[in-house]
Amino acid sequence: MKFDLHTHHFRCGHADGTIEDYIKAGIEAGLKAIGISDHSPYFGHEDEQPFPKIAMARSELKAYVDEVLRLKAKYEGRIDVLLGMESDYFPNHIETYRKAFEPYPFDYLIGSVHQTRGVSIFNRNRWKGLNDQRRIEEKAHYYELIAESARTGLFHILGHIDAMKGYHPSFSDIPAMDAVDNTLRIIGECGVAIEINTSGKTKEVGGWYPSDEILERALHWGVQVTFGSDAHTPSRVGDEWELVRKRLKEIGFTQWVYFKEKQRVDVAL
Repeated sequence: MKFDLHTHHFRCGHADGTIEDYIKAGIEAGLKAIGISDHSPYFGHEDEQPFPKIAMARSELKAYVDEVLRLKAKYEGRIDVLLGMESDYFPNHIETYRKAFEPYPFDYLIGSVHQTRGVSIFNRNRWKGLNDQRRIEEKAHYYELIAESARTGLFHILGHIDAMKGYHPSFSDIPAMDAVDNTLRIIGECGVAIEINTSGKTKEVGGWYPSDEILERALHWGVQVTFGSDAHTPSRVGDEWELVRKRLKEIGFTQWVYFKEKQRVDVAL
């Protein structure tokens, strides 16, 4: 069964196409299920839409949910349209986010750390002038936040867990594997899945998130895996699904998962 749980659309301000465009692309790519998972509003901010090029406005959330549900009904029997959302993880606002999501029938929520210490993980300048010890501390802090996000119980999937390498490829070489292992152990204990996200190919680093090394460790710690293209244009829906499936089997995984009505569905590789 072919699926893709991570797609965006125009509401976030930095993706192209409508939700229906992504659904049609999913059908064309042979998907049996497609998850719509646009960036959640900044619920912890006092403004309606503080960052219009990053996430949807608060007032758009109901319209987003209603549109996905309408299209789910329209395409029933052709493709299973799943209602998801990619949510930022901000420790100080986790309960605000939990309450904001509560009224809606989400199939799953993706929790992603996009900022640490108030700075984007994709900001190249954050690494300038840091000595080796400070680089290790920054990497460890990133993984501490990911571990915290797993413990919240809010998220079913954790997004792109080494995306800090996106515009800083040497991130992978920073020696903080104890922090990575501890985070994977916690993710496994919490029963949260991680995604293999193929959007890394669109960044400076190339390749996927996370690295093969992290996936091998994830297998050791009993972490479940899923697939997400993180498509910001319909042409990337399902991108490299077969290659990811092949690689997971080589690493030793026997299954991956998706989520429907907040329940995990196991799919044999």
